[in-house]
Amino acid sequence: MTAQLVAAGQSVRARLITREDGVLCGTAWAAQTFRSLDPAIQLQWHAEDGDAIRAGDLLLEVAGRARAVLTAERTALNFLQTLSGTATAASRFVAAVRGTDCRILDTRKTLPGLRRAQKYAVRCGGAHNHRRGLFDMFLIKENHIAAAGSLASAVTAARRHGAGLAVEVEVESLEELERALDAGPDVIMLDDFTAADLIEAVARNRARAHPVKLEASGGISLENVRQIAQSGVDFISIGALTKHVRAVDLSLRIDFVEPGAAGSA
Repeated sequence: MTAQLVAAGQSVRARLITREDGVLCGTAWAAQTFRSLDPAIQLQWHAEDGDAIRAGDLLLEVAGRARAVLTAERTALNFLQTLSGTATAASRFVAAVRGTDCRILDTRKTLPGLRRAQKYAVRCGGAHNHRRGLFDMFLIKENHIAAAGSLASAVTAARRHGAGLAVEVEVESLEELERALDAGPDVIMLDDFTAADLIEAVARNRARAHPVKLEASGGISLENVRQIAQSGVDFISIGALTKHVRAVDLSLRIDFVEPGAAGSA
């Protein structure tokens, strides 16, 4: 409604800048938002998804009808700020474990309606995607084990019905780890293990004739992620990458109003 206060024929130019450092992501979503309102809007990007951006950088110039620009502005920035926030968080965790052999993974804990977008943003930040849903791998947790009768029975059933899908088992103790290693999944998730237990879990796994991949999860922060990576686990999964998103601070400002159109109806 507020955009209707501007004359229908009015045209503007605007500049999008970032007020803080980060990693850019979401340009396709922002572009589609503007062009859904006016296909004639002109967009000139000065950065691409995955680029490191610095406070004060010019990211985008927009030119077009004022009503469309003003109406699209907030939705376009919401996409950019949220997805850039995810990409930025991912990049910081990746930087924290650089030099180790550990990979940072996301989880299924994404914002409603934005799973594909946020998983793309995770990759723009240099991290990796875990499963996309409940359909593309097995992740056997305590309730599945209870319903199946045992951990071994759950893994056996997954191998029988899985058509080649990866099988992962979540464990919460070293005792459960031993049972999981005996069952032979592809990956074992070590949930909320202490630093000492992570080191012990890695040692026990490597002592096996056929070691599996190990994934640490739970209680991960930028302060402890490197120590966890140095334990020797293969993966660290972090729900906060997509769940606890802090938007990157971006600002769109109109810096030119085309003369002669303001009086049109």
